[in-house]
Amino acid sequence: MDWFSASDSAWLGRLVLQRGLAALYLVAFAGAAFQFRALIGERGMLPVPRFLDRVPWRRAPTLFRLHFSDRFFAGCAWSGAAVAAALLAGADGLLPLWGAMALWLVPWALYLSIVNVGQVWYGFGWESLLLEVGFLAVFLGNDEVAPPVLVLFLLRWVLFRLEFGAGLIKLRGDACWRRLTCLYFHHETQPMPGPLSWFFHHLPRPLHRVEAAANHVTQLVVPFLLFAPQPVASGAAALMIVTQFWLILSGNFAWLNWLTVVLAVPVLDLSLPPFSLRIPPEPSGPPLWYEVVVLALCCVVAVLSVRPVRNLLSRRQSMNRSYDSLHLVNTYGAFGTVGRVRQEIVVEGTADPEPGPASDWRAYGFKGKPGDPRRMPRQFAPYHLRLDWMMWFAALSPAYARSWFGPFVERLLAGDPDTLRLLRHCPFPDAPPVYVRARLFRYRYTTRGERRASGAWWERTYVREFLPPTRSR
Repeated sequence: MDWFSASDSAWLGRLVLQRGLAALYLVAFAGAAFQFRALIGERGMLPVPRFLDRVPWRRAPTLFRLHFSDRFFAGCAWSGAAVAAALLAGADGLLPLWGAMALWLVPWALYLSIVNVGQVWYGFGWESLLLEVGFLAVFLGNDEVAPPVLVLFLLRWVLFRLEFGAGLIKLRGDACWRRLTCLYFHHETQPMPGPLSWFFHHLPRPLHRVEAAANHVTQLVVPFLLFAPQPVASGAAALMIVTQFWLILSGNFAWLNWLTVVLAVPVLDLSLPPFSLRIPPEPSGPPLWYEVVVLALCCVVAVLSVRPVRNLLSRRQSMNRSYDSLHLVNTYGAFGTVGRVRQEIVVEGTADPEPGPASDWRAYGFKGKPGDPRRMPRQFAPYHLRLDWMMWFAALSPAYARSWFGPFVERLLAGDPDTLRLLRHCPFPDAPPVYVRARLFRYRYTTRGERRASGAWWERTYVREFLPPTRSR
């Protein structure tokens, strides 16, 4: 089938996508290895064994049904990281076609096992996106064959749903998106601001309106151009890439933006200089079994796409939802609602045996979320700080923290080293506190004048008590 293989220029787009995906797999597995013990380990806030006891296999297929221990989980996470590093170095090019496909299947299966037991800590859209793209990457092939046209089309289908779904959820959601005023607030109230977010927030308001309008164009119009002939499709992909780098500069959204960039690269026409200076390898014709497998993949994706498409067309559109336990075809979206006020939970402890008005309360420092008003926000993406993100949700509503905040406080009272490693600063280095409390503050960015006078990035005001002084049982 001559139509099965893409043109000679497509091999470079495939190469960039595969290496970029391998790098993001490496980040994801490293994050899981470093953070899991306190979050979902045997003695974690939401232990995996307890989760598996109450959830049936069909809802959460995972290798950890066979066995779970902290050591086994760590072995899986670091094995995934090692395979991802090998793929990043090009190990798939040293194997026959079937071997390369099998190698790409390993990190997908390992990360699926982690996501399906991750509970609220892994309930983000970029987890499903990584799995969906990672599964399609299994069928991209290696240097033995040219990239299959159908798989490249399926990757565009993912990019279309990712962008168009995000655009629709905004248009149907918060009225500020229709009024073009959401970015008056977004840079200040987003989950985890970055080092440039303060500067983005203080851009002129007319420019914020231009940003919002450009976002609508990029997410509601441009996705349809991905399926247009070249060079129109390349222009659409380039516009998406520029938009994603703007978002990367303005905040911390784990690997969502980076994976979107990686998805857009194969759409570009890379047959022009300087890309064409490198001569691609001479691929052979695809074997029949490979063609059959790719055609079967297309049939599966077509069937599984029905419910995500219905969701896109529904007035009650859901964000970031998986319709199958393997996360093969998902629906995406972000920031259908934008907060006008930023609230943050400040967690404090005291060594006093009985807390009172004169007690010495010391604040725990988190790595990414705002705390000390004078501390400049840091850049962490594509690395994902899961506890910091969930603290943002907890500040929106205590319901988001019902399952894990109590166990988190218990581990602070016990001085649990795995939990303390998730934090930037523990004010009790010698012995754990006797009491821990949590208070809710309203945070706002300082003005330029306030910033020059005080050196602070934030101004905060006490709102109410989130958790009264609590001691270990």
